[in-house]
Amino acid sequence: MAASCRSKVTDMLDSIKLALRIKTSEFDSELLDLIAACKKDLALSGVDRVEEEDALVERAAVLYCKAYFGTSDKSEQFARSYEALKCSMSLAGDYRA
Repeated sequence: MAASCRSKVTDMLDSIKLALRIKTSEFDSELLDLIAACKKDLALSGVDRVEEEDALVERAAVLYCKAYFGTSDKSEQFARSYEALKCSMSLAGDYRA
């Protein structure tokens, strides 16, 4: 993996770990899988531009991870928020090819 690409992935992973209040690297593999699943889900929903440095893409990944990582009484709320953001992004011209 190229250094700049790895840096972007690491930056997103760090942001997600901060949002989830995780300080260990024990769950990095699972979180990276969730980030990849989120990006794939966005692409399948018509979001053509999934750039990791984009604030909305990062927010979508955070919401996705909060919805699907571990257990929380707010998981459904985070999933709904992710779905709403995904829908908005799929309709926005800035995210279409």
